[in-house]
Amino acid sequence: MHIARTIRNRFLMTALLAVVLAAAPRPAHAASKEMIELQTQVQQLLDMMQRLQSTMDSRFGVLQNLSQQTADAAAQMTATVNALQKKIDAQNEATGGKMDTVSGQIQSLNDSVDELKSRIAKLDKTVLEMQTQLQNIQTSPQTAAPAAPNGAPVTASPDGSPSATMAPAANQAPPLQETFQAGVRDYNAARYEVATGEFQSVLQFYPTDELAGSAEFYLGEIAYRQQNYTDAVKAYNAVLEGFSGSSKAPAAQLRKGLALIQLGKKDSGVHELRTLLQRHPQTPEAAQARSKLNAMGVRIAPAR
Repeated sequence: MHIARTIRNRFLMTALLAVVLAAAPRPAHAASKEMIELQTQVQQLLDMMQRLQSTMDSRFGVLQNLSQQTADAAAQMTATVNALQKKIDAQNEATGGKMDTVSGQIQSLNDSVDELKSRIAKLDKTVLEMQTQLQNIQTSPQTAAPAAPNGAPVTASPDGSPSATMAPAANQAPPLQETFQAGVRDYNAARYEVATGEFQSVLQFYPTDELAGSAEFYLGEIAYRQQNYTDAVKAYNAVLEGFSGSSKAPAAQLRKGLALIQLGKKDSGVHELRTLLQRHPQTPEAAQARSKLNAMGVRIAPAR
């Protein structure tokens, strides 16, 4: 448009100059001839200006049409992007809602594996005891004096028959494997009060055993299921601080982060989940933490 205006202005100046020259005093014959030539040139210039104006109007109409099409396409693209963003947000919300369910299912599977391990350990212990008893029977002399239960000394009774002096019953520790296995079984059956007592017995009588870390973790899980997230965080901390090498450490880190988020401590929960990704990047718990962070819109480094 600027170029068209410039050309038009030049044509007008030329036309005006021609009119001025035509108005200057000249001989009558020469003036008449030059006047005719100037009029012809002015008419040609006016024709050219009209054609140029028509061309510019046509091109301007095309540009307006293209501009309108571009604006319509941009509006359509904006609507499409907004719809896609809403769909992504809805998917993220759905993923976040299913996260706890998936985590609970995985943990239930881990609980079943723990229970199976406990049963296998108990079976191995029983087989070993039977083998030991069989070896003792085969190697003991047949003339050996009868032994009293629990190794108590044998004394003669008034009628001359041997009798065992029984030691007073002591407050003995419950069997570790059986107690822990019973706790896991009661936990899976949602008998939380009974399971709590059994896991606490494991911690009381076997505080340094590896199963004590697992028992502490299950106490945290019971508190989490009962929505007592504060006590759950305490139990998970006990696992991470006292049993950092336990097989339950990754799960404790994950559940601690989720419990903190439930308590409204988002930053602390995100920190725990990121710590899990750093310490145990290839575990199933790390995959759950990554999904949770993605659903919350938290940027994380891609898995290696």
